[in-house]
Amino acid sequence: MPEIKITIGGRVFDVACQEGEEHYLQSAARMLDTEAAALVGQIGRLPESRMLLMAGLMLADKTAGMEEQVRATDRQLRHTEEQLARAEAEVSALRNAPPPAAERVEVPVIPASVIDSLAEMAARAESIADSVEERANS
Repeated sequence: MPEIKITIGGRVFDVACQEGEEHYLQSAARMLDTEAAALVGQIGRLPESRMLLMAGLMLADKTAGMEEQVRATDRQLRHTEEQLARAEAEVSALRNAPPPAAERVEVPVIPASVIDSLAEMAARAESIADSVEERANS
């Protein structure tokens, strides 16, 4: 079992770990050392047990915050996946649905004889209007 030296808050510790786990232990020690350094910078020298306890609590607080963010992101992801599934189902239903029935649209057509009659009546009305105008002016 390998034993490595880690430094936390300016203090050196000998720690044993499983074979191949050294880099994980060193990474964890760096995180703990970062928190311990912040404490030492703010408060000054602390007893070893208090420094380790407070640094551990600070890391636990950060971890809890990140876990909440992960849970919130997971909830948003599930909601988005549900929306996507509903949209995909709707698209699939529309693709598989039979085409809509053709709709018959009728456009009224005025017969040519009616158009001719209306044109003739309009010409007579203009002729009468012209006659009335001539009489009025005479």
